[in-house]
Amino acid sequence: VLVSEKKALENKMYKSAFKTEVKKFEAAVEAGDAETAKKLYTEVIKATDKAAAKGIIHKNTAARKKSRFTLMLKKLAT
Repeated sequence: VLVSEKKALENKMYKSAFKTEVKKFEAAVEAGDAETAKKLYTEVIKATDKAAAKGIIHKNTAARKKSRFTLMLKKLAT
């Protein structure tokens, strides 16, 4: 029981960190700030990969999200 509680807290921590990175990136894209979005893009991709590696999100979900983040960034650049 103690181990499962500890793991649940760890999972919650990783998921929260992932969601925070996503929100920061999406906010930069919404604001139209290309420079900040480029900087945050690498961080959000890294957070997505970490979440997938830890089992927080499925690997296909991670791939889909990364693809959408890339499209958002490219759309902003044009």
